[in-house]
Amino acid sequence: MTRSDILPDQGPFCSFEESKRQIDENRQWMPGGVSSNFRLNIAPTPLVFESGDGPYLHDVDGNRLIDYYLGMGPMILGHRPRAVCQAVTSQIEKGILFAGQTRIEAEAARRFCDMVPCAEQMRFNCSGSEVIQAALRIARAATGREKIVKFEGHYHGWFDSVLWSVAPPVDAAGNPQNPVAVQGSKGQLAGSADALVVLSWNDLESLESRLAARDVAAVIMEPAMCNAGAIHPLPGYLEGVRDVCTRTGTILIFDEVITGFRLGPGGAQERFGVTPDLSTFGKAIANGFPVAAVAGRGDLMGLCAQGVVHGGTFNAQPIAMAATAATLSALKPALYESITTQGEALMNGLKDIFLVEGVTATVTGFPQIFHVAFGLASPARDYRGLAGMNRAAYVAFSTELLRRGVRVLERGAWFMSSEHDSGVVDETLSAVGDAVRELKRTDIL
Repeated sequence: MTRSDILPDQGPFCSFEESKRQIDENRQWMPGGVSSNFRLNIAPTPLVFESGDGPYLHDVDGNRLIDYYLGMGPMILGHRPRAVCQAVTSQIEKGILFAGQTRIEAEAARRFCDMVPCAEQMRFNCSGSEVIQAALRIARAATGREKIVKFEGHYHGWFDSVLWSVAPPVDAAGNPQNPVAVQGSKGQLAGSADALVVLSWNDLESLESRLAARDVAAVIMEPAMCNAGAIHPLPGYLEGVRDVCTRTGTILIFDEVITGFRLGPGGAQERFGVTPDLSTFGKAIANGFPVAAVAGRGDLMGLCAQGVVHGGTFNAQPIAMAATAATLSALKPALYESITTQGEALMNGLKDIFLVEGVTATVTGFPQIFHVAFGLASPARDYRGLAGMNRAAYVAFSTELLRRGVRVLERGAWFMSSEHDSGVVDETLSAVGDAVRELKRTDIL
């Protein structure tokens, strides 16, 4: 595979003028020209796409881009996987929405419970933000307590009750031993933080101290900190959290919206061998269809049929359930082995390039999702450590890669799919080498 195969009509570099023109035009109907703030302020412009295929995206400028966004994580099988497309096509001929149950919903739920360690029972929703709220409501109902512990740098959706200290300026975040809750949006209810306790992650002692009061309903965390840097839990940390939650009657919630079905068929809880009381899932569960789930112990999930309100018009929509069942059935050991092989090759190749070129950077995480941070000499253990990365240099790097036909998230995360083969990895590393040398030439790195 050569660069001319990836960029057949663009010469040495991609141009994005038509995307820019359409985004500018779209601003008259949509604020910023987009429907999610997480698609704003992308350098050199938010992109407009025509189609996707395997590991590639095709945009309105005619560019063919190697894609490591993967829809911000969901596309673990790549774009347009045949089995998922066939399942969806078959289901859409039968109907779209019934306000009732379907066999395909039950099949998807059964497959889910067979794969996820904590899932004695589960329910479907449409987004990660929704299932987080469901998990918190269940935990409060089960314990009779109100307080929720969350951690700096962990993202649990955009609702007022949890959009706190996700990416706070360090100078506004207070002492790491007693962080200040920093709101994430204008218009957010200040009082929504009253029932929230923000702590530093990977610090078991501080959590044990706070839970001693036995007034906390739930501790919610990403079991591996993958939204802001792919940071591993320290040895013994998850086990310690599990133990102290059990001793204090606190519900442990793992937010596996990113890690679920990506780090393995049973997610991070299977990988690390620590089972939470409740867990939330999204993204890779249906390979791009709007599906999320809350799952956990039967006595806790059973509260949804005993007075805890959980609803949604589009929950378990049959077409999305067909995609879910097809995706989960495709997540076999051989698929994860393939992603691991190529992900490790890409991570090691990046490390080698940075070493040869004298660039200070870390490449951390997992073969299925990893993170690149410029300016860090050693892996971060929490949000405060990650905050020292050179974000401006990384944005310049991601922009140079995009010009060379490789699309990566500006926050540093790289998602892998089963469709990223050795040829795609080699082409990516060639573009990375060129981008790094260009940034060194211009003294950005």
